[in-house]
This record gives sequence, structure tokens and C-alpha cells, in this order.
Amino acid sequence: MNTLIYYSFNVFILSLIVLGVGMYKPKWILLWMDKPGRIPIAFIAAILFMIAAVMFGEGNKQLAQEKAQQTVQKPGSEVPDLH
Repeated sequence: MNTLIYYSFNVFILSLIVLGVGMYKPKWILLWMDKPGRIPIAFIAAILFMIAAVMFGEGNKQLAQEKAQQTVQKPGSEVPDLH
């Protein structure tokens, strides 16, 4: 498995945790604010989710490129030169 795909799952789980905990008690996530709201938590979770989606997409693109290179460079599949 590609490392970007692996890390994207971790960031996605982190975004779910931030969203869940932040909606329950926003003060636990936004420690530096006096009266934190739930809207900043939703923005933070959305940004983390978008980062995870981009990482997952890039990881899949890299995985497809690696598979394409492996199929092109198979040993023994060369056509002999007849000249």
C-alpha cells in the first residue's frame, strides 16, 4: 500500500475525531479561546477532510503510475530485434 494512502486514512480518522470531540466540547479542541464555537471546529474538520481526500487521490495516482511502469518493464516481454 502506498504511504500517502495510509496517511490519508489517518488524517481522515483525525478529522472525524476533531469533529466529534469539537461538537461535544469545543473548548477541548480550541484551548486558546475563551468561548469557542462550533463553526471553527466544523471548518477545521472540513480542512482536515479535504487534506485527506487530496492525499488519497495523489496516493492512488502514484499507485496507478507504479503499476503502469511495472507492466511496461516486465522482464522477458521484450520483442527481439530482427535486423
